[in-house]
Order: sequence, then structure tokens, then C-alpha cells
Amino acid sequence: MSRVLLIVGGGIAAYKACELIRLMRKADISVRCVVTEAGAQFVTPMTLAALSETPVHTSLWDLKDEAEMGHIQLSREADLVVVAPATADLIAKMAQGLASDLATTLLLATDKPVLAAPAMNVRMWLHPATQRNIATLRADGITVMAPDEGPMACGEFGPGRLPEPEAILAAIQDILGRA
Repeated sequence: MSRVLLIVGGGIAAYKACELIRLMRKADISVRCVVTEAGAQFVTPMTLAALSETPVHTSLWDLKDEAEMGHIQLSREADLVVVAPATADLIAKMAQGLASDLATTLLLATDKPVLAAPAMNVRMWLHPATQRNIATLRADGITVMAPDEGPMACGEFGPGRLPEPEAILAAIQDILGRA
């Protein structure tokens, strides 16, 4: 059974992580979740835990987990790390190699393949800083999916929508098949 570590970033598209977890479990992929502080504003750790059937990790400062260097263990146990939604903020932190919370610390500590599924406002996606950060991630060997195009929660239209969970699952299966 393949093992995926899913990092749920903060954005309205976080609700799609729930469907992605369901699809991965149906495809016989084990899922562990890390939810950022912002991500937990959109989808609760309890929901992610129920769907993944595993404890959800939220903090770098959990005494039990971190006494055992939990962020290192989490980053090593997975076959693949998936960031969905990968917000502009999370992408910027990844590109700069910041380690300011559990999600970014384990991304820096992993030696496994990483897949990022972006989701943000169209203007944020098209901004030169975001495009530079995407180019940096790709140059670093991270697989970055192209966002979907369409209407957004903010009322705008364009690229920036989180790819549909089925498309993310297909990308996961492709990477796991290559691994």
C-alpha cells in the first residue's frame, strides 16, 4: 500500500481535500494529514482524521510527536508528499526554503517526491512573484500541477482553481507508479 502525506493549506479550496482523501483511500492509498493553521480555518482536523482514519498533525510544537522528532518521521514514512491546496503563501515559503511551521518544516526535511496542487485568486496566480516561485519549485524537482481555469469563490474568472480531486489523484498515481 502506498503512503501519502497530505498537507492541507489554507484557502477555500481546502474542502476539496476531503474528497481527495476519500478517493485516495478508495484507491488503496494510505493517507496521513498535516493541516496548516490557515487550513484548519476551512476544514477541521477532526474531519480529516475521520476520512483518513489516521491522526491529523497540526503543530510543530506537539510534545509527544516532537519528542520523537515527528516532523522527520512524517517526512520519511510517506512515499509521496502532496500539498493541496498549495496557496500562494505556502508556495512562497516552499520556494524560499522556510521552515516556520510543521508543514514547511517537513517539506524541507523530506527526501520524498513532492506534488503541489495550486489554488489561489487568478491575480495571485499570474503575479510575477508567484510565477518565479513556481519556476523555483519546478527547478528544485517539485511537481507543480497547472491550476484549473474557471469561476472562483471571489467572483473572478481565470486560472487559479484547485485541480479537481480526480486529476490530483491521477497525478499521485502517476508519480507513485514511477517511484
